[in-house]
Amino acid sequence: MRGEIRVTVALILRDNGDTLLVRKRGMPVYLQSGGKIEGAETPKATLARKLHEELGLKISPSRMTPFGCFEADAANVPDHLVVAHVFRIQLHDEIITPAVEIEEAIWVPLQEAPALPLAPLTRDHILTLYWQMRFGMDLQQSVATTAA
Repeated sequence: MRGEIRVTVALILRDNGDTLLVRKRGMPVYLQSGGKIEGAETPKATLARKLHEELGLKISPSRMTPFGCFEADAANVPDHLVVAHVFRIQLHDEIITPAVEIEEAIWVPLQEAPALPLAPLTRDHILTLYWQMRFGMDLQQSVATTAA
């Protein structure tokens, strides 16, 4: 039987459409910032806590727009499924200050993200859905067309 990990993560965007991806220390893949829901904590409370811990951001829950709830293979825990509450957050001039657990935090143009090693949740759900909403087509199809 597969284990289940409940998390809350953020699709963080800048005004120009770039998205923030992080690579946590010791992990080979990029993903959204966020983390495990603790105890009776709400998904928005978890996200506010994790964004502050990981990136030094103080984001009010009122700025978190529900984006969806998705399931995917865990990127760093074998035989586990991640169940993720995802919220969209628009940043303007906030400064990102990655904490020690974040090896790298990068702003990526959406069309360049598929070239990076991405966690399954990020690759198969979050960025794919955002691309479809923004451009009306499948992200992988668009990348394949551009490469041809």
